[in-house]
Amino acid sequence: MRGKNAIGVAVRGPDGQIFAGQEPLNSVLHRNRFARAPFFRGVVVLYETLVIGTKWLMRSGSLAAAGEGVAFGGGAIALTMLFTIGLAVGLFVLMPLLVAQGGVSLIFGDVDSGFGTFLVHILEGLVRVVLFVGYLALVSRSAEIGRVFQYHGAEHMTIHALEHDLPLTVDNIRKYPTAHPRCGTEFLVIFIIVSILLFSLLAGVDLWVAILGRILLIPVIAAVSYELLKFGAARREQGFWKWLFMPGIWIQKITTKQPDDSMIEIAICAMQEGLAANGETAPAGSLDPVREPIPEAEELAKEMEARLEAEEAEKEAAEGATDATATAADSAPADVTSTAADSAPADVTSTADATDEAPAADTPSTEPESGEVPAPRAGGAAEGA
Repeated sequence: MRGKNAIGVAVRGPDGQIFAGQEPLNSVLHRNRFARAPFFRGVVVLYETLVIGTKWLMRSGSLAAAGEGVAFGGGAIALTMLFTIGLAVGLFVLMPLLVAQGGVSLIFGDVDSGFGTFLVHILEGLVRVVLFVGYLALVSRSAEIGRVFQYHGAEHMTIHALEHDLPLTVDNIRKYPTAHPRCGTEFLVIFIIVSILLFSLLAGVDLWVAILGRILLIPVIAAVSYELLKFGAARREQGFWKWLFMPGIWIQKITTKQPDDSMIEIAICAMQEGLAANGETAPAGSLDPVREPIPEAEELAKEMEARLEAEEAEKEAAEGATDATATAADSAPADVTSTAADSAPADVTSTADATDEAPAADTPSTEPESGEVPAPRAGGAAEGA
């Protein structure tokens, strides 16, 4: 959860425990007036969002991997970010151009005429939209990405509840939709619309100029998109702006999903941390989950590796004891007759018969009735975390 001066983070650990923490936003927007100027601020916000998002997604993954005794280094985070940016530029900026030029050239044979150039531009925009929506729909089918989208929904629902000044509880948060008008998905949709318009300035140029120009225009597109979002935020229910922002809400049907209660608990915890980091408090009566400081992934990996090795040693010892017992039983003489059985008188009453004659005791069941779930342990009311 990002506030004005800091962010709050909560992560579900390998054993189900909650790790949480705060991180100040050492943003250049706070230090440099030039960076806060219109159009420049959009580029800064996009860059910082990419860095912060990638960093914490990787750190979350590091904690999950630490549950298997594996640790990610800083190099893995840097490589992941470079790969992500490269994939985004290649897939959503360059590929639509190449597909469009190749398709028009194959069908009409000439892409340099006015009509051919127009077709390339229109086809490029269509391919970009189809790739964007298709990519999101495809990755959402992955179990891992699906969980990320569930957490995304929990984040939005929690923000809705806070904006309505309701106590941050699971029941209150469940009342709200997973889509939110200030979602980053909306920025991406506006980015694609603006890119279709600005890339038209490069219509008819040589292929290498078109490729280089599209890469150089990315910061410009980000700046214009941010200003459109900022200007339209207070007007989003009015005619043109409503329809401009509506696709962002539609796309959130893919990028957000209904979370389970444990995910909402994590979102509440992150919100508590974010509010506390920014000197604010959650509404009275809010859930304040029990949590621990976020550990270093390397230390947690070593701890989990030692635990896994100890569990493996115990398992091997238990299997060895079972094998030894089976060997001893196999080595006993087969023709030994039980003296106790031979010497027992034939008219001894069966224990089972005696049991049958005993009155049955009414023993209360310790099992919960069907449908009952023990109530979860809730934290105390929020007091600034």
